[in-house]
Amino acid sequence: MVTIEKMTLAELCLKAAEKYKNRRAFEIYRDGKVYDPVSYRLMGLRVRQFGVLLGSLGVKAGDRVMILAENCPEWPIALFGTALAGALAVPVLPDFTPEHIEAIVAHAGTSLLCVTERTAAKIAPIEANIPRIYLDTMENRETGAGIQVSIGGIPKRLPLHEPGKGFTFPQVNEDDPAMIIYTSGTCGASKGVLLSHRNMIFCARASRSLMKVFPRDRLLSIIPLAHTYECTLGLLTVIMNGASITYLDKPPSPVVLLPAIQAIKPTAMMTVPLFIEKIYRQKMAPALYGSLLYKCALTRPLALYLAGRQLNAAFGGSIRSFSIGGAPLSADVEDFLRKVKFPYTLGYGLTEAAPLLAGTAPYRFPAHSAGSILPGVELRIAPPVPGFTEGEIQARGPNIMLGYYRDEEATKNAFTPDGWLKTGDLGRLDKRGHLFIRGRIKAMILGPSGENIYPEEIEILLNASPLVEESLVRAGERGVPTALVVLNGEAKKRADNKELEDLKNTVNRRLPHFSRIGRIEVRDEPFEKTPTQKIKRFLYQ
Repeated sequence: MVTIEKMTLAELCLKAAEKYKNRRAFEIYRDGKVYDPVSYRLMGLRVRQFGVLLGSLGVKAGDRVMILAENCPEWPIALFGTALAGALAVPVLPDFTPEHIEAIVAHAGTSLLCVTERTAAKIAPIEANIPRIYLDTMENRETGAGIQVSIGGIPKRLPLHEPGKGFTFPQVNEDDPAMIIYTSGTCGASKGVLLSHRNMIFCARASRSLMKVFPRDRLLSIIPLAHTYECTLGLLTVIMNGASITYLDKPPSPVVLLPAIQAIKPTAMMTVPLFIEKIYRQKMAPALYGSLLYKCALTRPLALYLAGRQLNAAFGGSIRSFSIGGAPLSADVEDFLRKVKFPYTLGYGLTEAAPLLAGTAPYRFPAHSAGSILPGVELRIAPPVPGFTEGEIQARGPNIMLGYYRDEEATKNAFTPDGWLKTGDLGRLDKRGHLFIRGRIKAMILGPSGENIYPEEIEILLNASPLVEESLVRAGERGVPTALVVLNGEAKKRADNKELEDLKNTVNRRLPHFSRIGRIEVRDEPFEKTPTQKIKRFLYQ
């Protein structure tokens, strides 16, 4: 791991460039081949050049620079270059609407926009006097490189220069703001989470308890870098340890992803639960449970062993750390991963914690837990408030945000009077310090007789059915739970009222009386989701 004297993004990047030199940092997979390799040395050069470019375009220390781009080698260069220039990065998810992006530009007071050809159309309504840098025009060679910019609506190609004599970058301190992350949450309008350099670097360092990374490792990136989960664990931790990252030129659909996996043979991946749940329910479960080997008790261990080999081969055969985060993992899927000895790991956190609070390495945590508390972080369970049987998870540590940007009231409400971050999640800690999550406070349903009903627990049972693609449970009449379900492709063609009634009865038999579903409603369209594939509950309450 690289040694840094100061916990800042620029220091991390430049020290990594110096230590790992000609090792490959980034590349992009496109149409069956790998393109645009960027060595650590070239990364350091481009970051310094990008910092100079920002200064020449009038960006000053403390200014805000938006990064609106799909994952690509130029994205981290823009992030580290912005940090070197003393500015704050404002990473934005490419699938945000133009209206949402325009609101963020106004709220953050953005001084400059970093875009690509694919995302440029989304900023067309934004006033032309805010300069644009087109990241995908940056050349990945060491000499004579330039980049396309637009100043006042006039396109220009500017050369990339290294800092000359007499040029100095501004002093940046560890507790200075580094990023403003505008989340797209499950509970409503997004806020700008203000994270410091220390927040990010501390979390990247501490994550080694979850995933040890070595220079020989190859990470395939499939989660947007504008999400802190990918930015911290899938970028900063990797750069800190001299490994390489491959980005995809297109969204990670099966047609794109499967050949990329076989070509790259990653040793590590960061994913969300929906990704592995679909693979299990659509492919692994039908093949395993329908096989004669599994049906016979004597040969069942062999069937599970072969299923594990098949799953590992599907991810290139070299996976040693498969991180799943951003949302709860269904219990049946986790049980399967354990039985076939797949090297998965779970973590828990939120953007406000940069983002990790708990997690562990593969095979080292009890089933259905979120692992152990991250080293250097404190967690506590608050006493239950009236109406709840579990307490809220609260956190304190070097990774906890500075606050919400330009929103003192929301910042005040996010913390307890004694300075602990209120996560909004209910949970418990066992005697060994393992964290178990019960659900979101805002998602909880108050039953007809005042009982606590946790919709996530019912949804796990619904989603385990081969009929169901996804589900959401909400309060129905008099507080009785109602389930909204999206049926899978086959079930859409044949499911009738009897099958739905059987599904309801099957699920209800596994629930306490007060939690039982009153009715199931079928939806034709998938639920709208956040970038980590959590359903935006507030849209369906």
